[in-house]
Parts: sequence; structure tokens; C-alpha cells
Amino acid sequence: MVFISKKWRYFWIMIGLMVAELAGTVATLTFFGIASPDAYRTQLWKLGGELGFNSSPEQILYAYANYRPIPATPLVWSNFITSFNIVVSVLSMFILLVKVVLFIMHMWIPLVSVIIDLIVIALWIFSAYGQAGPDHSDPEHPSSVAWYIAKSCDVAEASGNKHNCQMAKGSFAATIFMISIFTFSIGLAIWSMIPTGEMKEARKTSKEEQQSPSVENTGEKLWELRNMQTPAPTFQPYTPRTLAFNTLDRQLPLREKEQYT
Repeated sequence: MVFISKKWRYFWIMIGLMVAELAGTVATLTFFGIASPDAYRTQLWKLGGELGFNSSPEQILYAYANYRPIPATPLVWSNFITSFNIVVSVLSMFILLVKVVLFIMHMWIPLVSVIIDLIVIALWIFSAYGQAGPDHSDPEHPSSVAWYIAKSCDVAEASGNKHNCQMAKGSFAATIFMISIFTFSIGLAIWSMIPTGEMKEARKTSKEEQQSPSVENTGEKLWELRNMQTPAPTFQPYTPRTLAFNTLDRQLPLREKEQYT
């Protein structure tokens, strides 16, 4: 049978990771809260189209005007990824609060941590992909990575979007930071799940003590069995047969009662 440890090996490292997770979650909530619903996303998209870095939001209007198929909005410029980032940030904060409470109660074991952290890190990876995702909606200006990540924000200074570019970069950096925190947390949890030699020996000793009863307990049970006596009945119930035998023996119930008194 596989033995999985339920104790954390490095207590203070786990505390440090939770503090770092709190800082990263607050940062992402701040960045994505400012970006919602469309503080600078469309402006960066339009600027990238003007500079030839990616597609342009005007292509949708062009398609409407010329009765052409409406191109799908790239994920990196869509409203979905902005809303998704906020949801993931709020969910991470909720999970962190639950984690702290369960950790104090010694119920946040490494196995549970691995399962939950794998789910959360998958959400953050998708968030990072959405923020830096490709834009191939315009064949003439394809983009594999969002320009505000691949290029310096100085290119947006002339248009007055340098601050917006820096905010987008900060959001992406905070997302990468969260991915790093959860990666370390998963690694620590997996390492803590592997029992040490002392843990294996202690578990083996505990099993042996449970399976073999102690000599003292066995002696006490035998002593109790020896001293067990069947209690004598306090009175003898009278039935028709009993009354008949008592009559034959000249021992009527009233006379028997007098003898006892």
C-alpha cells in the first residue's frame, strides 16, 4: 500500500508562499480591475494596427460595410479575456482564504494542495495565453505575440498610450508571477507527499502496536473473566408447578416466607 505523507516538510517556506500568493493576487485584482471593462484594450489594439504590429479593430467595420464575413475578434483583444482574468483573480483570492483557514486547522494537506493548485495554475496559464495570445485575423499583419509584450512601450509614447502599454505589461508580469508561485507550491506539495525514512518507521511501529495486543491488557481481561460470578436470583418466581411441589413438601409459600423472615 502506498504511503502518502500528510505533513508539510518546510513549514516556513509554505508560509512564505502563501504571503507571496496574497501579494500576487492583490496585484492581479488591481491590474485587471483597472483594465475592466475596456480601459485600454481597444486602444492598444488600434495602435498596434496603425503601427502594423497586428490586425485593426476597423476590419470589423470594413466587413460590415462591404457585406463580408465578420472576422472573429482575437482572444487577446476580446472582452472575454478581460472578464476571465477578473474571475480568476477573485477565485484565487477565495481559494487563498480557504487555504489559510484549513492550514491553521491542519487540514490543508499536500495531496489536497496539489489537486487545487493544478486547477488554479491551469486557469492562470490560460490567462497568460490570452493576454499574449496570437492575432492572425489579418493575414497581412499576423502577430504571434501581443506587441505590448514583445516590444518596448516607447513605441506608444507618441500616441499617448505608453502608460496603457505599461499597465498591460504589468498585468502580464503579475500573471507570470502567480504561475511561478503555484508552480513552487505544487513542487513543495509533491515533495512533502513523499514520506521520509522516519515517517515510514513510525508508521510501521504504530501498525505493529495496533495489531498486537499488549500483555497488560491481556492479563487484565483474564483477571476480569475469573472474577465474573453469576448473580444469584433475589427471589424465586411461583408457578403452578412450583406451588404443587411446595405443597407436597409441606412448604407452602406463606410458610416459606416466614422462614426467610
